[in-house]
Amino acid sequence: MSETIEQKCLAKGVKLTDQRKIIAQVMSESTDHPDVDELYNRVSKIDNKISIATVYRTVKLFEESGILTKHEFKGGKARYEELNEGHHDHLIDVKSGEIIEFVDEEIEKLQKKVADKYGYTLVDHKLELYGIKKKS
Repeated sequence: MSETIEQKCLAKGVKLTDQRKIIAQVMSESTDHPDVDELYNRVSKIDNKISIATVYRTVKLFEESGILTKHEFKGGKARYEELNEGHHDHLIDVKSGEIIEFVDEEIEKLQKKVADKYGYTLVDHKLELYGIKKKS
């Protein structure tokens, strides 16, 4: 089982107030990539005393501490996800905003091949695909 955001905060020495614990818990339980407004809506259902400013500050703190990563997908608000060791790419539905995480070994090999072709060693990459869901 992977570490929760709360456990990562403790390991990195990030002080956890009760409000930060709630924000960490909600982010850990998120299966999507919420923006700050979505995160605020979720945490305020648990504790309506948490302000949007607190959510913004906490997300920024978690990002600066290497616990969350920020994505600025085309045409939308910044979205956040837990920073994990494993690499993955994203497929974004431009109509619904749904984000699908995926790993494709053929794409990984092709990226290395392209870097090699141009005389580079690939050290990092980010792949974002944008699409519209096909009608069934």
